[in-house]
Amino acid sequence: MAGHFEATPGGGAAVALDDVEISILRSLAVQLLELIGPGDTPAEGEDPLAALFAEGPSKPPSDPALARLFPDAYGGPYGSAPEGTSEEELRELSAEFRRFTEMDLRSRKREDALAVVRTLDALSPAGDGAAVLTLTALECRAWLGALNDLRLTIGTRLEVSDEDEGENGSLYRLPDSDPRKPMVMAYLWLGALQETLVETLMP
Repeated sequence: MAGHFEATPGGGAAVALDDVEISILRSLAVQLLELIGPGDTPAEGEDPLAALFAEGPSKPPSDPALARLFPDAYGGPYGSAPEGTSEEELRELSAEFRRFTEMDLRSRKREDALAVVRTLDALSPAGDGAAVLTLTALECRAWLGALNDLRLTIGTRLEVSDEDEGENGSLYRLPDSDPRKPMVMAYLWLGALQETLVETLMP
């Protein structure tokens, strides 16, 4: 899967994808949507504005992949820790931050993944079985968010470390018989897509 993004006029980007690549990307985006969840919709007669400002959860998700997508803001393996703050204070700060931000963050991640599905569904295949995906600047940002979330999710499932990803890392030396090989290949491919998409957006 050697496709990579190239810049287009107006701040967008384009990439050629074959049927298999389109199928993989769409399947992964749908699985990400299922992992994040459908979100809460206002009940009949409920004030949509009140639902918008409803409090979210105060504890991190139990699923490691979700915990990576929605980490504690303070403390923990992915959060910051203000100097002189006790563990109890860190837990309280994280719980408060999560209550007021996680629902909005989930909504944004769902929109990013949905943008991937929608743009792929709108593709018209070319005669050779490939299609050119052309994204607007706004769609590029949604794709960047979704690609990052997909890599975080897959990387967590594979328990990938920084050492695994280096030029001589173990991810590049997996034998074909390893059952992780297909997901590792997808993980590395998503990384290449993400990297080239970032490059197209750089001034």
